[in-house]
Amino acid sequence: MNWLGAVLAVCVLVPSAHCANSAIAWCYHEPSCNDTTWPTIIGKFCNGSRQSPINIVSASAQVDTNLTAFTMVNYNTHSLKNITNTGKTVKVSLNSGVSIRGGGLPGAYNSLQFHLHWGNGSSVPGSEHTVNGKRYPMELHIVHIKSIYGENTTQAVGDSTGLAALGFLIEEMPGDNIGQPAAWNILSSYLSKIVNSSSSVAVTANISLNDLIPGVNTTKYYRYLGSLTTPNCNEAVVWTVFKDTIKVSKDVIDKFSQIIYVTNSTSPHVVNNFRNIQPALSVTTSSTAKTCYSLGLMALTILLGRF
Repeated sequence: MNWLGAVLAVCVLVPSAHCANSAIAWCYHEPSCNDTTWPTIIGKFCNGSRQSPINIVSASAQVDTNLTAFTMVNYNTHSLKNITNTGKTVKVSLNSGVSIRGGGLPGAYNSLQFHLHWGNGSSVPGSEHTVNGKRYPMELHIVHIKSIYGENTTQAVGDSTGLAALGFLIEEMPGDNIGQPAAWNILSSYLSKIVNSSSSVAVTANISLNDLIPGVNTTKYYRYLGSLTTPNCNEAVVWTVFKDTIKVSKDVIDKFSQIIYVTNSTSPHVVNNFRNIQPALSVTTSSTAKTCYSLGLMALTILLGRF
């Protein structure tokens, strides 16, 4: 039994350890500890009926005209607060005052944090969601809480739409680019300061959320009702997965699987920190793409009618 398996055994056999809430109660892709064990070691939600992540089949997504543009408040300001190695991922807390509304959401949501999922370098993909069966190198999740709950996540996870997560798929930038985009290069420079689990530092660089999502048209997205992708897997998340990807250079992507440790330098690096695909759910899509197509077709029809 490896060290992680031994820890899990303690968690299962000694309930007083409160392992369901600790950073080492569950893990990814270990032979004796992986997401297939979550339903038994964590609780009722991980084997629920609306679990995330899923494979999004674009041809099956029905257009929903209610999925309008988002209003993203203070996404263009210096909002990154602290960056932390949780032992499972890299999490960045956000300053207050950042929020979203619109986008077919049932109200306003305040931004809490963002975190990332990755594989093992740019050549081993590690996004959680897949699109038409394709898994991308990384995925960025910006997590928001319904504003009526303040920062009370306990209340929020009891509401089927208590949380709103924005998912951005990340792929390798073509060409021989290094250290791009600049904001991602700056963000990744903090990884060397949080190599050990539970280490955290302030983000002093002037980076905004918009800086981290260059080239993404936020009016083009998929929508479904799902869950947290980590235990306790609460089915309380309105998921938005954007169609446009974030392009990041290979060297920046590779840093995440080469620098961050599960505990410290005597433990493995954090790699493949994604949950496997869950059963399909009903997915809708914003109407932007088809609207543009319809307008283009109308313009062509008018033009041809002149001849």
